[in-house]
Amino acid sequence: MTSRSALTRRGALALGVGAVACAGAARAQQPAPAAFGFEDVLRRARELAGQPYDASLRELPEELRNLTFDQYRDIRFRAERALLGSGGGPFRMQMFHPGFLYRRPVVVNVVRDGIATPAPYSGSLFDYGANKFSRPLPVDLGFAGFRLHYPLNDPRVMDELISFIGASYFRVLGRNQVYGLSARGVAINSGGPEPEEFPDFREFWVETPAPNAERATIYALLDGPSLTGAYRFVVYPDVETVVDVTVTLIPRRPIAKLGVAPLTSMFFYAENQRRHFTDFRPELHDSDGLMLQTGGGEWVWRPLRNPRTTQISQFRDVNPKGFGLMQRDRMFEHYQDLDLNYQMRPSYWIEPREGWGEGHVELVELPTDDETNDNIVAFWVPAAPAEVGKERSFGYRLRAMSSDARLHSGGRAVNTYPTRAAALGSADPVPTGTQRFIIDFAGGDLGYYLNDPSKVSVVPSTSSGAIGRTFVAPNAKIGGFRVGIDVQADTGKTMELRAFLKAGDRALTETWTFPYAPENAP
Repeated sequence: MTSRSALTRRGALALGVGAVACAGAARAQQPAPAAFGFEDVLRRARELAGQPYDASLRELPEELRNLTFDQYRDIRFRAERALLGSGGGPFRMQMFHPGFLYRRPVVVNVVRDGIATPAPYSGSLFDYGANKFSRPLPVDLGFAGFRLHYPLNDPRVMDELISFIGASYFRVLGRNQVYGLSARGVAINSGGPEPEEFPDFREFWVETPAPNAERATIYALLDGPSLTGAYRFVVYPDVETVVDVTVTLIPRRPIAKLGVAPLTSMFFYAENQRRHFTDFRPELHDSDGLMLQTGGGEWVWRPLRNPRTTQISQFRDVNPKGFGLMQRDRMFEHYQDLDLNYQMRPSYWIEPREGWGEGHVELVELPTDDETNDNIVAFWVPAAPAEVGKERSFGYRLRAMSSDARLHSGGRAVNTYPTRAAALGSADPVPTGTQRFIIDFAGGDLGYYLNDPSKVSVVPSTSSGAIGRTFVAPNAKIGGFRVGIDVQADTGKTMELRAFLKAGDRALTETWTFPYAPENAP
């Protein structure tokens, strides 16, 4: 009895306080929740890969589905409602409205203090311009994508920096650049006999930048019939904006052709291929060449084409140092377009962050009769096949460049002219059945040799057919040299031409390469 009656109200209160203290101590010993990061996205990708692909698509209202291009462009995010500004950082985020071609809504999360929160859709976020809808839009539409803004060109102006919209496409700008080509998260069966697949970024997470942040971090979850993937994009705005990309891909089923770090662009015509177009503009292209730096250090330049039929070129390599689709021609006079500014389109250069092993860079060139079509694709294809359930990780750096001149110190191939006419350095007509190529090389040390051109020689080679006459002549207009090569192809075969300039045993230029077959003559 006595022992039981000793439990007084004061003692019970003391016991309660002690219990709370113990519980508090226990909670203090528990680790705080980990901040959201790449591993969280990777876990989601692994979970998705173990499930059947869900192709269902919630139907958008008909009026959104039927928007024309111009009507869709008239829907604009209200800049004063931009996200990410509460932290005082220099980045702002705006959303894209669903509709037109963009019918699969994506989830966009904002990560603040390590915690991810979905950004809610609201019609008040948008100015719909002249668009009128017969009934209110659903309150749970979601977004088609997003873009980040940053004072890229002027400290007082928030310029568009990077955007994600449509499948796995994204585009990024450096200073004084305008949008042209695009990058993609992955390419599946591009240019192959099997139908091409376009997986989607279905969810994004954007970290709230610190007040003095010099970079933005974005995570993305990829989902498609053949694979899932986890991505991290770290964006460094600058004169040449850099995006560090980390990706892990998880195949759901065998993939015939897996394309890593794909780039997509447009080439309609240029000096190397005028064809039958009668547009007043001398050239029309977002990119004019594929550039490579092989694992062995060789620099290669391949002018782009608009072929009559789909053409695929493969450049086999081990641990490539870089590749990209480049807009080398920067002269307004060569485009004469006052609105579209093709001379300001960026080049995208891909630098692997670690050895990618054996494989090849693949270039797909599709025929087009319209400058609005992206008909050029370039990507890395690993030699090892993509196996179901086997994770593949890649890291690379994407640079948005306005000039590729700084990438290497040698001379560059700046013009390619197929011709059947006589040219400087060769007054003789081109023999019957022979194609002449004129290549202008400029830059590097070529100017040093203009007063003694006899020291410069061309080194041509071909995979088939025959090379006839060659010549090298000074070209003071560009501070370099003009090269002529006469070639004769074997019937029914495509010859891969290569050429570079040297002085003694020293290479002076990158290697120019070009495919030629009489039936596909420029």
